Amino acid sequence: MAFPRITDLRIASVQFESISGDKPANLATITRLAATASAAGCHVVAFHECCIPGYTFAARLSRAELAAVAEPVPTGPSVQALVAAAKAHGIIILAGLYERDEATDELFNTYVCVSGDGLLARFRKLHPFISEHLAAGSEIVVFHLLGWRAGVLICYDNNVIENVRATALRGAEILFAPHVTMCTPSTRPGAGFVDPALWHRRAEDPTTLRAEFDGLKGRAWLMKWLPARAYDNAIYVVFSNPIGMDDDQLKNGCSMVLDPFGDVIAECRKLDEDMAVAVCTREKLHLAGGFRYRQARRPQIYGEILAQDNNSQLKIAWM
Repeated sequence: MAFPRITDLRIASVQFESISGDKPANLATITRLAATASAAGCHVVAFHECCIPGYTFAARLSRAELAAVAEPVPTGPSVQALVAAAKAHGIIILAGLYERDEATDELFNTYVCVSGDGLLARFRKLHPFISEHLAAGSEIVVFHLLGWRAGVLICYDNNVIENVRATALRGAEILFAPHVTMCTPSTRPGAGFVDPALWHRRAEDPTTLRAEFDGLKGRAWLMKWLPARAYDNAIYVVFSNPIGMDDDQLKNGCSMVLDPFGDVIAECRKLDEDMAVAVCTREKLHLAGGFRYRQARRPQIYGEILAQDNNSQLKIAWM
């Protein structure tokens, strides 16, 4: 099917609380929210990493147990359910799941983009770590989306800046960045878990929970780096993240869309299920500083350095 070319692309980035291991319940939520996004005039709706099966619980699964959760793409029931939802509500849906490759029997953390006619794109996470049984993806994916060019990087993939630049250099104008992140321990100052009791008492005490979610455990850390990915590469970034309990970890949501200037143009702020809707316009792609920076690249100077293995020793001219 030939899709229309949309000049002003209306995208919804969603946050919701996945139920670990309950794919039917999560797909029902995804379908309901896709209908809401469509009713709001959105062309595209994006959900978080592994939103269909849940994410963190996979750390406890054996390979056989994880393989039982995983599905083939695009023939598995979850992707087919997404296609049916996209067709029913006239919207393009992006969502995540665990994939089982029928040819190799490898397991992947995968993000798919579907329309009512079927699969538009599949991306396999380059840096999976929630389970030792997951294989690493090996491909930068850029695909056509209603006249735009879009790419996907899942969670930690976005922290490796070469991944984002490579996706932009492949032609991506929009980067979908599904996550399950924040509110976990780290070596960075201020990091740590957020007490799940605060989530369960959010109606009585939203102030304390909001302070935790917006501080260095959560949004303040995100804003140290996420705007730079959009700004440096002159791309839209659609960040999607769950809110509430993901297995035994509390996540803070703040799903958002950033423009090529690195500005947040829409963000979820409810301490609950929510949807951020933004309009992507083409003129920002060329007006943003990152467009000029990319044109000014001189890869003949540093291309060899960037291509080196992490453990390689390069000869560097010191002055």
